[in-house]
Amino acid sequence: QVQFVESGGGLVQPGGSLRLSCAASGNAFKFYAMGWYRQAPGKQREWVARISSGGSTTDYGDSVKGRFTISRDNAQNTAYLQMNSLKPEDTAVYYCNTYPLVDYWGQGTQVTVSS
Repeated sequence: QVQFVESGGGLVQPGGSLRLSCAASGNAFKFYAMGWYRQAPGKQREWVARISSGGSTTDYGDSVKGRFTISRDNAQNTAYLQMNSLKPEDTAVYYCNTYPLVDYWGQGTQVTVSS
């Protein structure tokens, strides 16, 4: 029963940056690969990035490569998403969860990129 709480979203201008945090419950966080996902209104939830359980391997969706960085601190049961060079099309609710299989979704955190 791992639960996740996302935070760090907000309103930023195009080209700006945000750092999202994902706090995980329980004592099994370090055994799970983690992912960040996002969903805009009227669109399917989209995979954004993933990181292996130990943090040594990362991968990104084509739309965010070179701009976003996923990381984790297993001692703090926390995953992060550093988002740079933000674009209006990055506007969405961002979620963290296990990767690739997901049980339940948290509330997410809203990221709005607008001029």
